[in-house]
Amino acid sequence: MRIKEGFDPTRPDLHLGHTVQFNKLRQLQDLGHHIIFLIGDFTGMIGDPTGRNVTRPPLSRDELDANAKTYTDQVFLILDRDRTEVAFNSKWLSALGSDGMIRLASRYTVARMLERDDFATRYREGQPIAVHEFLYPLAQGYDSVALHADVELGGTDQKFNLLVGRDLQRQHGQEPQCILTLPLLEGLDGVNKMSKSLDNYIAITEAPGEMFGKLMSISDTLMWRYYELLSFRPLDEIAKLKQECESGRNPRDAKVMLGQEIVARFHSSKAAEAALAEFEARFRDHAQPENMPELTIATGGKRLALPQLCKQAGLTASTSEALRLIEQRGLKIDGDVVADKTLALAAGRTYVVQAGKRKFARVTLT
Repeated sequence: MRIKEGFDPTRPDLHLGHTVQFNKLRQLQDLGHHIIFLIGDFTGMIGDPTGRNVTRPPLSRDELDANAKTYTDQVFLILDRDRTEVAFNSKWLSALGSDGMIRLASRYTVARMLERDDFATRYREGQPIAVHEFLYPLAQGYDSVALHADVELGGTDQKFNLLVGRDLQRQHGQEPQCILTLPLLEGLDGVNKMSKSLDNYIAITEAPGEMFGKLMSISDTLMWRYYELLSFRPLDEIAKLKQECESGRNPRDAKVMLGQEIVARFHSSKAAEAALAEFEARFRDHAQPENMPELTIATGGKRLALPQLCKQAGLTASTSEALRLIEQRGLKIDGDVVADKTLALAAGRTYVVQAGKRKFARVTLT
């Protein structure tokens, strides 16, 4: 069977949430089916409105091309490069032209579009819906026509779009595709789906220690969801492990096993062991990691405000985030908790700065 799944390159990195679907594609690939990894370089310029309560701003061609390059580099950490067809939907959607897009739009009614939950909610609440957003499900559906797909995979939030593909295939005289929806993985917050825009993600190319540390930070409850959707262990083995934890075994043991499995998958068993050792040294023995970023910041001999240092060192995204960390007693200098928001560090010295539980940097001020 020809099995497709499309991903719009809206962000540069793939994360563990994406791998729920990639792992299923690999299983189908190993069963002998033809897998099509579709990059939505055209649909990405429209912007998928799925799950949005506001209009998503379209991305530029340069942004999409740069992100698409990282997708094709990273997806083969899971899929077999030699047995995967990589396609770009700009090939046929750009070729439609304005007249072809108008004909495509004529195949669906506004009433049908408003059956979609997010559109219906926004319409009911008086939130704007741009006309171009209606084109997104049609463009995604036309991908299935162009590729003669037998099966399309997607997250549970993509059900409407996948069904549009069936309708368009039927209208073009093709056998309608079967659709297979997969659960969405919650992010580190345990509430929202994993997303880079919400900063609750674990990228599949993250350093072993960072990946392991993030997995160890999830709640004991969320851990079982991650086991179900990410682990390759048999379900009966996971059920037994869960029962052991409910009967008194430390859930940390199970979390360590999960963290090592995921790190070994994207790095190596040796890297997984090293990540565990570093984690235990850092959090159990309160030691600093052996390897951390080192950088020099020129201050002209003047003192530098700590929030500004954190921003320039890449430890926080902004000075306001650094100030929040100080309020939460989450910022340390040379192992000591910082309580003074106005602290400024003198030039001519090197400091070990820790932001939160996992971010460290050795900073020299000159």
